[in-house]
Amino acid sequence: MTAIRQAELDALPVREALPELVSALDGHGAAVLCAPPGTGKTTLVPLVLAGLVGGGPRRRVVVAEPRRIAARAAARRMAWLLGEQVGGSVGFTVRGERVAGPGTVVEVVTTGVLLQRLQRDQELSGVDVVILDECHERHLDADTVAAFLLDVRETLRPELRLVAASATTDAAGWARVLGHGRPGGAPVVTAAGVSYPVETVWAPPARPVRPPHGMRVDPAQLTHVASVVRRALAERSGDVLCFLPGVGELARVAGQLGGVDAEVLQIHGRAPAAVQDAALAPSAHRRVILATAVAESSLTVPGVRVVVDSGLAREPRVDHARGLGALATVRASRAAGRQRAGRAGREAPGAVYRCWSQAEDGRLPAFPSPEIRIADLAQFALQAACWGDPDAAGLALPDPPPAGAMAAAREVLVAVGAVTPDGRATPRGVGMSRLGLHPRLARALLDGAAAVGPRRAAELVALLSEEPPREYGDDLAAAWRRARAGGDAYATRWRAEATRLRRSAATPAGPSPTPTLPEPEAAAPLPGREAASRRAVGAPAPDLRACGAGGADGSAAPATAAGAVSGDDAAAGLVAALAFPERVAKAKGEGAFLMASGTAAELGDGSRLRSAPWLAVAVADRGPHSASARVRLGAVLDEDTARAAAAHLLASGDEVRWEDGDVAARATHRLGAIALAVRPLKNPDPALVRAALLEGLRSDGLGLLRWTPDARALRARLGFLHRTFGGAWPDVADDGALLARADDWLEPELSRARRRADLARIDAGQALNRLLPWATGEAARLDELAPERIEVPSGSRIRVDYSAEHGQPVLAVKLQELFGLAETPRVAGVPVLVHLLSPAGRPAAVTADLASFWQGGYLAVRAELRGRYPKHPWPQDPATAEPTRHTNARLRR
Repeated sequence: MTAIRQAELDALPVREALPELVSALDGHGAAVLCAPPGTGKTTLVPLVLAGLVGGGPRRRVVVAEPRRIAARAAARRMAWLLGEQVGGSVGFTVRGERVAGPGTVVEVVTTGVLLQRLQRDQELSGVDVVILDECHERHLDADTVAAFLLDVRETLRPELRLVAASATTDAAGWARVLGHGRPGGAPVVTAAGVSYPVETVWAPPARPVRPPHGMRVDPAQLTHVASVVRRALAERSGDVLCFLPGVGELARVAGQLGGVDAEVLQIHGRAPAAVQDAALAPSAHRRVILATAVAESSLTVPGVRVVVDSGLAREPRVDHARGLGALATVRASRAAGRQRAGRAGREAPGAVYRCWSQAEDGRLPAFPSPEIRIADLAQFALQAACWGDPDAAGLALPDPPPAGAMAAAREVLVAVGAVTPDGRATPRGVGMSRLGLHPRLARALLDGAAAVGPRRAAELVALLSEEPPREYGDDLAAAWRRARAGGDAYATRWRAEATRLRRSAATPAGPSPTPTLPEPEAAAPLPGREAASRRAVGAPAPDLRACGAGGADGSAAPATAAGAVSGDDAAAGLVAALAFPERVAKAKGEGAFLMASGTAAELGDGSRLRSAPWLAVAVADRGPHSASARVRLGAVLDEDTARAAAAHLLASGDEVRWEDGDVAARATHRLGAIALAVRPLKNPDPALVRAALLEGLRSDGLGLLRWTPDARALRARLGFLHRTFGGAWPDVADDGALLARADDWLEPELSRARRRADLARIDAGQALNRLLPWATGEAARLDELAPERIEVPSGSRIRVDYSAEHGQPVLAVKLQELFGLAETPRVAGVPVLVHLLSPAGRPAAVTADLASFWQGGYLAVRAELRGRYPKHPWPQDPATAEPTRHTNARLRR
């Protein structure tokens, strides 16, 4: 052990704000600390609050970091400042790794670890201060931890001290949350930082690149980023830190930097600890450090003078391809851009090369979206249910969870047996919440362990929790075998996670999954707001013993069901189906499947899964214009296992629907959208038939009825009166409006109909007459207000066309029949649009003002048509001429 490095501690700028912070905590118990990067908020503040430096009282401090790499780095830095090794006064705990001892006073943990700890011990016994670092990132776990801690302070431990710390945060918002109703909220303490100027260089691509879609990034964008890194190396001195959205992008850009005069390192949350340590240690050689968002905050990468920012980030979304929360590539926010740029000015003046234009910068979002607004909330909903607040209504969250996302999460939790229909956690759900898995995968681990053994279940769930590389192929069982034999980085991570999950599946903290239907049982005491025991019913776990998936000791066993598969295939299919029951799929043809969810799925050419009768789809994606999903990872399945794993989707009943242009009636037994058994239904429920016929009218249109010319004319007349007068005259122009009033005009014929042919016998005109305003007496004025025909001066009765949807009624009549008519005819006070026809019935002119036409337009028409139709009268003065529909010869008789 060496002496405390007092000079380094004294040089940290946050020291000046410590008296104010200590005073705020003494007076209020909670505070918000705003301190720029490099000030020592992550390292000096915990040491002072713990009494390890500065002479204050000894307290136990827990520091919560959003990422494992940040937690390890912060612990190492604090131990170095104390002249100790990690595990002494300062330790850390992340998933799968703990370096701490009985003398540890400051423990750095990830927010996920702290969340699990709170669920097991809501009082946080022995902890005096909790620091939530980098709270501006608004990770869902961090928001949840903050809400739980505030609940603990209010109900159990008012002496527990809380600090929300960040370089850039919504200080007023966090002060309001931590104040929890107190006037003015919690105190805000601001520390000044020492930063150096950073020059901005705009470096957009020369040609447009495709925007990110899902996890995909245009390769041209990555090629451009690599070229900007080479440019920065040539133009600037010092190490280059390049921000990219994910591990795959780091590898691709690293591959394009071959031959540069610098060491190329990759730093991300899943990188081996030795690689992370190398990136965070000073180096005598020039370096290019390719990093994900883990290097945005909490970490200082020494030697960096230049930042190259791709402008991309990963945010959580609901991954509908996997039914899990996942990451999607998005444009990074301006706040993230400032954080990244600041890395270049930590030790000296620097520069940031931004791979987009200055004009684009103003269109970027100001801040990243809080996870609670955009992420899958199944895990959050389970945590809230286990805390005793299923709707999260009593939690002091910075943002409330969206109601729709919570409802969707509740459906998932009920389906896997984690909560009762009213949202209360079951004992099974409490055990699931402690596994550190999405509830879908927790269900697969617990139920799968009973059928295939804990080791095999853990190994398969580890594959599902982090999707294998594409080169592993689309066969889950084959990927499993490759991971077991592999020595790559993925296989190393997979083995560590599988080991952790195997221990978790066997721990007494979780319920012992049984393959039979459980009896109702008393729920375990729930921590937090409702510590009293409640009655809860555990959801049925499927009977999987006959699925042939293997023995309880993990050994493969032959399937007992007819047509079942065995060995690795059976185990992989079972576990995948337990995780994603709505995506069990039945073959429709070579390589084509229908999932229980109703989505079609296809396998790529050459896949060994193409001939499988059933499939458990673990990963699938669908392009924006594709009708079918492409299976990326799946396993062979048999029908019995599909039925057992997705038992809650089994349903039998009568189905009457409009299908292929007619009513289809059948009795079915279904697994979701998959028909397992179908037989014709001879006497379907008349109400179901009527609903199917209405659906047919909606989808195929009212043309299914019998529309005579008179019926179409009546509909047009009524439409005109509705547009003109509204009120009692019905809206008949819109099919939807008519179908909304089906009871008023299509009965009793609709209820008597049984098939499409019966619809064709319904006289639409007779039916429409039922909609006329008979009660008010207005129906009697139909012929007065919208006459079917108008008598013209020649004596002819000409039909009026009312079919123009928003125009005037049309009167198409031969020009000679209107001689002597000075005023345009009107219906319901609206002048008709006169289509003047030639003697051959062809349009000659159109007017809504006959008087003006006779004075001007007629002379031009007369000059053009007189020679073509010499047998018909073309007087010079049509106002005084005799109207006629005959020729000159007929007139002389």
